[in-house]
Amino acid sequence: MDTLQLLLNAITVIFISSTMFAAGLGATVPALRRAFTDVPLLVLVLLANLVVIPLLGWGLAALFQLATAPFIALLLIASSPGGPFGAKLGMIQRGDVTTGAAMQVLLAAIGSVTFALTANVLLTAADVGGGISLDVGALVRTVAILQLVPFAIGLLLRHYAADTALSWHPGAVQVSNVTFLIVLAGMLLGSWSDVVDLLGSRALLAGFLFSALAFGVGTLLSTGSPARRTTMGAVTAVRNLGPALAAIGIAFSDQPAVLGALAAILLAGLCAAIPITAALARRRSEPRT
Repeated sequence: MDTLQLLLNAITVIFISSTMFAAGLGATVPALRRAFTDVPLLVLVLLANLVVIPLLGWGLAALFQLATAPFIALLLIASSPGGPFGAKLGMIQRGDVTTGAAMQVLLAAIGSVTFALTANVLLTAADVGGGISLDVGALVRTVAILQLVPFAIGLLLRHYAADTALSWHPGAVQVSNVTFLIVLAGMLLGSWSDVVDLLGSRALLAGFLFSALAFGVGTLLSTGSPARRTTMGAVTAVRNLGPALAAIGIAFSDQPAVLGALAAILLAGLCAAIPITAALARRRSEPRT
């Protein structure tokens, strides 16, 4: 492994850890308790993110007859709920930010355990990657350490030293944002030829439709006000990059083709989710007549 790859791996660790640390700093026990005791919402959110969306990813990959690398990338993304930018999209659209953040954290925590199992089942059932299967134990340990521990530390700090947590929160968010951009740029630069090969391909269309349809699924499979429903749509549409990157490193030895496909599909998905969010923000900012 060359120096640049080692540096990218280190920045990826910082990105995942800082994102979950920031989520913990921004959470409160009462807010989490209110969200977690809403049983109908919990059932629908878990159904959408852990069952419907993985099947949606598999269905689109099969429908568009994707090549092996983008097929694997789409299945990994679909299997990974709780993307840290879902709650941010909820904030941008003037949605239910508190519930969105709580659900994102819950999905990230549960997804750290279910991701490997879900991805393993889909990869085996789809028979892609030459019969490659994931090392479930190693992946669970990796994701749990990188996500659950930083979140727990942030939550404890917010609970016992609120002033310190609030002062640290903007900095942690900034680190998360910057490292996310570096990781994404590194993925694109390191796999640029594979990304270019996907331009004009069905893989980008599949990624775009996956995100748009996931937004709709998350909105429909929710409860409460329209603001809460569309916030759940954003949380559902934005998947968690960390476990997918960990899986590519563990199971696919950081293959450039898979990394390039992951970056391309992720960008295509953001091209679908961001305009939807912007449209909702504009509509909610218009004065009522």
